[in-house]
Amino acid sequence: MPVVQRELEQHQQLFDRLAEARRNTDRLFALVKPEALYDRPIPERHRIIFYIGHLEAFDWNLLHQRALHLPEFNPQLDRLFAFGIDPVGGGLPKDRAEDWPTIDQVRSYVSRVREELGSQLQDLLEEERKLAQLEFPLEQLLQVAIEHRLMHAETLAYMLHRLPLDRKIAPPADRALAAFSVAPAMINIPAGSATLGLRCDSGVFGWDNEFEEHTVKVPAFRVDRYKVSNALYLEFMNAGGYDRPEFWSAANWKWRSEHDVRHPGFWAHRDGVWLQRGMFGEYPLPADWPVYVSHAEASAYARWAGKSLPSEAQWRRSAFGTPGGEENPYPWGSEEPDASRGNFDFRRWDPAPVAAFPKGDSAFGVMDLVGNGWEWTSTLFSPFPGFKPFPFYPGYSADFFDNKHFVMKGGSARTASCMLRHSFRNWFQPHYPYVYAGFRCVSH
Repeated sequence: MPVVQRELEQHQQLFDRLAEARRNTDRLFALVKPEALYDRPIPERHRIIFYIGHLEAFDWNLLHQRALHLPEFNPQLDRLFAFGIDPVGGGLPKDRAEDWPTIDQVRSYVSRVREELGSQLQDLLEEERKLAQLEFPLEQLLQVAIEHRLMHAETLAYMLHRLPLDRKIAPPADRALAAFSVAPAMINIPAGSATLGLRCDSGVFGWDNEFEEHTVKVPAFRVDRYKVSNALYLEFMNAGGYDRPEFWSAANWKWRSEHDVRHPGFWAHRDGVWLQRGMFGEYPLPADWPVYVSHAEASAYARWAGKSLPSEAQWRRSAFGTPGGEENPYPWGSEEPDASRGNFDFRRWDPAPVAAFPKGDSAFGVMDLVGNGWEWTSTLFSPFPGFKPFPFYPGYSADFFDNKHFVMKGGSARTASCMLRHSFRNWFQPHYPYVYAGFRCVSH
């Protein structure tokens, strides 16, 4: 196939992926009742209306500035939906619902952006000379637009999870999965190497923090076969884990005390019964689901259990390493992710049992490593050797190299399959309680 024809087909595939990503976020916003579109379910975040405009403003600002150079048709909304209404003095946002445009104005903006970008991108594909003159490859810009939107499809789910049930329109319920009774077990991982990151010349898309590839020697260790379940975490709670400062760092204990944190943010206690707060309902706590907690809570549990959270390299080795020393593209091997391998790619709204997907086991027999909840590591989010920020998005990673964010690996039920690659890194602060994040422990 001629090179030009192959590039055209690759670009068309990316256009199709962008269209599907748009449909995904459109379906998400459709879950919100009209009267709730100006709600702020998470105090630290913008109102829902911001994100409806933000996704399109990001695409517009990226693609028109870096590739298309189109006339601006609404620079005021371009800026508003790029940054929002910044809180004064670094506190929580204090804007009012009436400070934002109407939903009709926002939807008109969304439609106009999609129309302008769609027609101009198709025209650009027909001009090989212009494609060759772009400052950045169009394929890279499209990948950024796609994955940025898919990341928001997940973080918006965190937000909508906090929206009261009567403010949402519930879709059909998730398919019920069989319950599992699993005994805690640890697996021996022999000493070996873990390859972190991607090579710049690999041809694989990655975000700036995923480069450059390097190898880390990892001493032998033991790792939990399963994510820590609700049942195991309840043992920590019943042992007084939230009342014993010896299990918490000074900063984490201060946070726990000041905010009176006494149980996972995804749990509720009513009439003497623990409940799981699902996306569209509450139900008796499923013992075999992974517990979702902050990094501070995961660290306290690990210390109580006499273990620790894995480093990024330990997690990488247990997930993608093999007894023979090779490394797999995915925990189970080289086959592309599908529904038999785990709970990911928007198929479910809530967790699944930690042992529900044995076809997703790693070569060492570790289960449930991608999907069903991100996994906290002990590694602070920092640049790899050779890090270079994206010139067109310089703050994407660099703004968070502050020794205040921890790396998470794996993925959740609301993580797109394209972000299950071994090099993808997620990160959050240790006291943020809204993420679909669990953990497993290691020992030596």
